[in-house]
Amino acid sequence: MATTATFIGYVLGGIPGSLLATLGIFLPSFIFVAISNPLIPRMRKSAWVSGLLDGVNVASLGLMAAVTWQLGRASLTGPLPIFIALVSFVLLSWFKVNSTWLIAGGGFIGLLNTVLR
Repeated sequence: MATTATFIGYVLGGIPGSLLATLGIFLPSFIFVAISNPLIPRMRKSAWVSGLLDGVNVASLGLMAAVTWQLGRASLTGPLPIFIALVSFVLLSWFKVNSTWLIAGGGFIGLLNTVLR
């Protein structure tokens, strides 16, 4: 969603539009976190609210797992994407490689694959 907002902001207003659209997507959540952060320890003292927050955390994890599953099914469509995903998993899990390098490497391999076809 953030990249879509950035893209639409760029189409409608160039670089200033993309920056404002990106700010508009992210700023409300940063403000919400800044406001709620001091309240969370007090809210955790209540058994009812603490249980509610635990439920929200579990629901968030379930949502992330479902989205990950859907993205995996949509993107792992051949041997090369599956190979890149497996190598990335190993590098990330066992060698703690920064995910930025994994994204850059995957993009580079995809570019090479497209150019060399």
